[in-house]
Amino acid sequence: MIRPLALALLLAVSATPLAAKEAAAPSYKTALADPARPAADRERDTARKPAELLAFAQIRSGQKVGDYVMGGGYVTRLLAAAVGPTGKVYAFQPAEFIAFKKQYGDDQAAVDAAYANVDAVAGSFAAPAFATPLDTIITVQNFHDLYLKPFPAGTGDKASAALFAALKPGGALIVVDHVAAGGSGTTLSDSLHRIDKAAVVDTLTKAGFRLEAESDLYKRADDPHTANVFDAAIRGKTDQFALRFRKPG
Repeated sequence: MIRPLALALLLAVSATPLAAKEAAAPSYKTALADPARPAADRERDTARKPAELLAFAQIRSGQKVGDYVMGGGYVTRLLAAAVGPTGKVYAFQPAEFIAFKKQYGDDQAAVDAAYANVDAVAGSFAAPAFATPLDTIITVQNFHDLYLKPFPAGTGDKASAALFAALKPGGALIVVDHVAAGGSGTTLSDSLHRIDKAAVVDTLTKAGFRLEAESDLYKRADDPHTANVFDAAIRGKTDQFALRFRKPG
């Protein structure tokens, strides 16, 4: 039998790590409720699971983070609210994208102007000009674009090296993208806008990253992986992988 005093001490010791863990885990409710987020962003939350993404990326207040290919700014706005006024978000939009469609530049400028803790980042797709070493970089549904036909061979390797260099030692890279059939490598990036997860892992491992974790956050078993992600029948309902890589510290 455990004596009452011994039991009390045992419970106190065992409870402390759990309490500390719970205290350290941030809540992203405030970020999601940020009044600066447009209604269109909120409507996408059910499918895009922003709180879960931020948790998987281990985003914390005060961090310096990068949004690699910010698109319309959905992830950038989330990050700005999550890192808070003591943090910084560097929102990258490739020069090639802006040249292709002016709206990309307009969206980047609008988000930069709306948030004091967001800075626009310029540069080519393979050479983002991040101004300072980052804690975390997130890229959502964009890694496959590195293998589109307009970009020269080797763009994926160059961009991976640039992302590695942009992170602090111990920093994290989060990659979310549309699943392609196993063994297809990067061959379906242009036709279906999908990429084989193994190809992403191989490329980033060669760049020096270590795969740390994988999430089934966006898993969709009903996606046959054979349709273009912009096909109306499957758009917004694709099977996607979420990977967290770590730069060795």
